[in-house]
Parts: sequence; structure tokens; C-alpha cells
Amino acid sequence: MATLQLTHAPVLNSSAQLLILPVNTAGVLLDPILTRTKRLYPDNYQRYYRACRDGSLEVGSCLLHKRSREQAGLAVSSNGNQPSYIANLVISDHPYHPTRLRWLTAALVDLQQQLIPLIRYQGIRRVALLSRPLIFNHPRQDTSDESSLENLVPLDWYADCLPLLTQKLQDLPKLRIDIHLPKDITL
Repeated sequence: MATLQLTHAPVLNSSAQLLILPVNTAGVLLDPILTRTKRLYPDNYQRYYRACRDGSLEVGSCLLHKRSREQAGLAVSSNGNQPSYIANLVISDHPYHPTRLRWLTAALVDLQQQLIPLIRYQGIRRVALLSRPLIFNHPRQDTSDESSLENLVPLDWYADCLPLLTQKLQDLPKLRIDIHLPKDITL
């Protein structure tokens, strides 16, 4: 059984072996932490951006990236605290469109299937999940059409996201998952 722990600690300072980043299929990262990961993990961003541009990335999927280790330079000293893997959880088709429950469910199922071999054969035990893109996903479109209003409502953290994360990730064996929340969300 996986242990899910809610925390307010900065996600980029965690000692997780796998970092889960909620992204979109447009290749545009607006969240400040996601923008910072472009510079911190350029190999992951280049692979993610290429997949967005060639159309191979679908909403509701997970793009898992094994990071290449740096062998020389100043980054070697901090290389031990960085994740070995980055999972790009594709939860939306555009940064201004909110996450839909079916997209998040499909992406979590895909993530779960990709995590089993990593846990079993690579010894992955600590995972960090950035939750802010799941929480602060406000629509910026015209909501005058009643039929489209249903699809533009952001997911509620307590009613939608947290129960779904618990349901889909709880059965993973021998894993600690730190869910990094913004400070204004109560633990």
C-alpha cells in the first residue's frame, strides 16, 4: 500500500526519486513552478515539448522520462537530490482549460501502470506530486453558453482531486507519495 502524505514543503526541494508534473498538450507551462522545471530539467522539457509539437501526446496520458545524469560541471554536486524520473501527467489540452475528471482519471491510470515496473525493478520508493495545476485551473473563456459551462468548471480539490488521487495511487506497493499543496489549502 502506498502512503499518501499532504505537505506544504516546496516540491522542487524534495528528495523524491520521481517527480510528477501536471501538464497540458499545448506545450505551454504557465505555473511558476512548472516554468522553473524547464530550466532545472531541460532534457525533460525538450522531450515533452517535442511530443506536444508532433501531436503524439494525448490528454489523459503520462509521459515518463528517465533523466540523464550529468557527469561534469557544477550541477554534479546537487545531482543526488534531484529526481531520477519525471512523469508528465497530461491533464488538460490547453493551460487555460480546466482539468476534466475523465482526463485526470485516465492520466492516473496510465501513471499507475508505468509506476509498477519502476517500483519493482528500479527501486522507486519516494514520489512527489505538484498539485497546484490541479487546484488553480481557472477558466478564461466566455461562459455564456450553458452547455459549455459544465466542462469549464475547475475540479474541487477536496471533492474531486484528492479522492481520485487516493483511489488510483493507494494500491501501489511500498511507495511514499508526497502531495505538495499550496499554503492556502489546509492539510
